[in-house]
Amino acid sequence: MSEFEAILRLHMTKGIGVRTYHTLVERFGSVSEIFQATKAELEKLPGIGEKIAHSILEESRHIDIHQEIDLAEKNNIQIIPYTSAEYPQHLKNIYDPPLILYVKGSLMETDVIALAIVGARRCTYYGLSQAERFARQLAQKGFCIISGMARGIDTAAHRGAISSTGRTIAVLGCGLGSVYPKDNTALSEKIIQHGALISEFPINTPPDYRNFPPRNRLISGLSLGVVVIESTLKSGSLITAQWALEQGKEVFALPGNVDSLYSRGTNKLIKEGAKLTEDVTDIIQELGPVADTLCSPSEIPSTTDPRNLLLNSHEKKIFSLLSSSPLYIDEIIQSTKLPTSIVSSTLMILEIKKLVKQLSGKRFVKA
Repeated sequence: MSEFEAILRLHMTKGIGVRTYHTLVERFGSVSEIFQATKAELEKLPGIGEKIAHSILEESRHIDIHQEIDLAEKNNIQIIPYTSAEYPQHLKNIYDPPLILYVKGSLMETDVIALAIVGARRCTYYGLSQAERFARQLAQKGFCIISGMARGIDTAAHRGAISSTGRTIAVLGCGLGSVYPKDNTALSEKIIQHGALISEFPINTPPDYRNFPPRNRLISGLSLGVVVIESTLKSGSLITAQWALEQGKEVFALPGNVDSLYSRGTNKLIKEGAKLTEDVTDIIQELGPVADTLCSPSEIPSTTDPRNLLLNSHEKKIFSLLSSSPLYIDEIIQSTKLPTSIVSSTLMILEIKKLVKQLSGKRFVKA
């Protein structure tokens, strides 16, 4: 069994996440060696226990990974393991990234300059028009638009990005072997042409309400911030906003009519400290150094090659500090005396420009 096959089998085994993966690999040296371990060896490891050991040694044997690989090939789906250089760096930095990402379409390096736009499935005309407007204008500025392809605000966000020929990524709560909701089948094909559909769930996984809350952590994880447009107090978009806060991302919210049920969630977010957002300028100003890399709509073609972008003052300050000797991000923050959010976003931009490389443990060197 190759390492790729082993990590795919591990991902499809119940109860195994990236933290368990790290524990296992640290003990056994490689993923394939994990399946050669004894039950006693597995149970000794912290966080494993009898149930997970049984899943690894017994239940995993019934998983047909070759069928999964064949399905991926037939449906033009990429299977990207956590260990791959193609795995989005933003996701590697969240607390619990998936071991496997399924991708239909294409991921680009510039997709790290991304914003999530989310909101209620049941929404008003105002919400739909604002979602499409914000997505269109942000895509024109060079942002990739992330959403969940649900009815309502998500759908409008994807359409807005596509209308400006911008990039957009949909994160699904089901496997890529099916489209949910069905009435977004045509939209899904357009998204593939302008970006990608992605999922952490095996290809034939049907839609399930339990899949959507964990799905939302990927929507926020892929983005620099989350824009919430219309939300009830029980909307899943509030879960996405909470994930964003836990991941150290910015949260933006559009104010709404105080008499409207669909404005209560966004107005609550603003009360709790989300950035009150009336137009894209509010978002760009809040993002700090990322805004300096963005261009006007007439200059959009220049964003296709981030290496052509000039260094701004923050980038120069951080870049001059780095060398071939790795520095932890905390050391960079301490030396530059810049806020954590600015250092993180600036390092991300320098990585896009191929000037900085991130090593394990959030250490950085000049590329």
